[in-house]
Amino acid sequence: MTISQGIHHVTAITGELDRHLDFYTRILGLRLVKRTVNFDDPASHHLYYGDATGRPGSIMTFFVWPGGRAGRVGTGVAGAVAFAVPATSIGFWYERLISQGLRVDAPARRFGEPVLEFPDPDGMRIELIGVAGLEAAPAWDGGPVPAEHAVRGLHGVTIWESGDDGHAATLERVFGLRPDGEEENRLRFRGPAEMGAVVDLRRVGGFWTGTTGTGVVHHVAFRAADGAAQAALREAALAAALHPTGVLDRSYFRSVYFRQLHGVLFEIATDDPGFLIDESAEALGTELRLPPWLEPSRVAIEAKLPPLHAWQAPGVA
Repeated sequence: MTISQGIHHVTAITGELDRHLDFYTRILGLRLVKRTVNFDDPASHHLYYGDATGRPGSIMTFFVWPGGRAGRVGTGVAGAVAFAVPATSIGFWYERLISQGLRVDAPARRFGEPVLEFPDPDGMRIELIGVAGLEAAPAWDGGPVPAEHAVRGLHGVTIWESGDDGHAATLERVFGLRPDGEEENRLRFRGPAEMGAVVDLRRVGGFWTGTTGTGVVHHVAFRAADGAAQAALREAALAAALHPTGVLDRSYFRSVYFRQLHGVLFEIATDDPGFLIDESAEALGTELRLPPWLEPSRVAIEAKLPPLHAWQAPGVA
């Protein structure tokens, strides 16, 4: 059985571009590693954040829908996105977030790890999870957050379920994640990667159904090392009657999609070729990049895209 290492990236939707950019680059200190467009809707931005080079497991992406309708967290969606920081940095982050005027929940513990939870500008629930021993993990040293405290990558996501909606079977049988504990109404599954390894299923029976829109996760992508691994994971999804799509070229990875019945849209994304195919490591995220088939329409596309007023050079506090 082919096993996914864990989460490749998580994609959500934002509606307010300037506040969004300020929050993720200045407050959270993530690197904007790619500025491109939604390949299925080239009139809208698609922004990618991550570590120094946007390695799989560190990537959070956003479709930008200015003036878009707000989504609603509920069953059948990923209700929170968690980032991993060193456990010794939780105090630093609590003080930093409070000083920026964020509404931060009281520090808590989950599966033995410290957790800070707060909303992003669109109301999406963000969590910082303190992970013991993460101090030695690579950190981007070019941002406004000191490298020793910087976000190292994704910790995972929390999917809300009304009961047993089948996500557990998919995580085990398609992606090969293993059960890793139960706490209150949460079931935890884990992959072998250092970053992006965790998926929590939060059982909230009787809650309303989630809806797509700003402030809500659009899909969760799992890693496939290469095309062969992706094909094997796609076959597993077919065997589970999940009706995966064919392979789609997303320039920086290749994608297959399928939707869990009554649940989340999942993606199988390849680790290759990565974000360095059209920009150097130093220049990542500094210019709008388009795939070859959209390049002839660059002038028209740029004219329709909202300007990135709030974006600042890395390292500006």
